[in-house]
Amino acid sequence: MAAKSDAVYARIYRVTKEIPAGKVATYGQIARIAGASTPRMVGYAMAGAGSKDVPWWRVVNAQGMISPRNNPFSELQQRDLLEHEGITFKSNDRISLKDYGWDGPELPWLKENGLI
Repeated sequence: MAAKSDAVYARIYRVTKEIPAGKVATYGQIARIAGASTPRMVGYAMAGAGSKDVPWWRVVNAQGMISPRNNPFSELQQRDLLEHEGITFKSNDRISLKDYGWDGPELPWLKENGLI
């Protein structure tokens, strides 16, 4: 089972690395692109990423909000990293997915990486 989840996490991380600075994607969007995963699994993968190599801070929930965590410091850190990239939050702490949402990787990239 661990080998399967490791392979899924690798796909999730590969997709997440494609999100450009100044854009965000949702957990569900990453799950759909990576395949064989759920939004919750993407959340677990982001919690385990812990490095700047995987831009975990660019993944938000479907409402354009930072999802609560056990450590509130990480929520502040995520917001700070997003704001540093030029992403603004509305007064209700939401990010406009219309303005900052990522459209996803290009078709050739998806084919090259075996995701379609």
